[in-house]
Amino acid sequence: MTKTIPAYQRIKDAILDNIHSGKWQAGNAISTEMALAEEFGVSRMTVNRALKELSEERVLERRQGSGTFVAQQQFNHTFVEVRNIAEDLKSANRDYEAKVVSKRAITADMLDNELRRKFGIDEITAPFNTSAHTNASDTPVLYEVKIIHFADGQPIQFEERWVDAKKVPEFIDQDFSVVNTSDYLIAKSPLEIGSYTIRALAAPDDIAEFLQIAPQSPTLVLRRQTYSAGQVVTFVKMWHAGDRYQFSGEL
Repeated sequence: MTKTIPAYQRIKDAILDNIHSGKWQAGNAISTEMALAEEFGVSRMTVNRALKELSEERVLERRQGSGTFVAQQQFNHTFVEVRNIAEDLKSANRDYEAKVVSKRAITADMLDNELRRKFGIDEITAPFNTSAHTNASDTPVLYEVKIIHFADGQPIQFEERWVDAKKVPEFIDQDFSVVNTSDYLIAKSPLEIGSYTIRALAAPDDIAEFLQIAPQSPTLVLRRQTYSAGQVVTFVKMWHAGDRYQFSGEL
């Protein structure tokens, strides 16, 4: 059964929709508490909770005596160093190519436990403005793309990426054989913070096929989730053939 969305959450979602659509830009004043209370038919206390939470998430900035504004994102030049494999290979004078294996929209009932946990999706719920005739289970919650990255004609990385469909609605329409996924996401939803792990794993059969290596060969797997406006915007797994790739840096 579809779970009823709390009123304060509907207000938060509507405000985020206006920001992500570009209706409200950074620095713009949003509707007053009184106007939002009238629009949603709720008390100002309910509106206040929504605005307070968005302020704590650094989406909004509340100024005493002036109103509430879309926060200027201090992290437009990201604190997270997201490596662009295309640029890395080109700077090393190697020929780069990307091949898109698949792209698809994922609905809530298609999610596995890992993706539910990563994106905080617990229930199959319809958006506030969804028509009563629309089945909530048909609404995409994530977009998934799988890409093979080649260096000099040899597969060097297999990318599995999931993106919040609401935060980056046009992601699925891009040609990722031309556009780099990380570059696109940074441009559309500047990254605030991130976390990652790197593990050595034996390649499952499907990954081995994409990387053109023998099954169970050693791989290095980078798993990374990045946040924008306090929420996970993308989660990615990047598989690398162990004998073709290394991670390095400077201290």
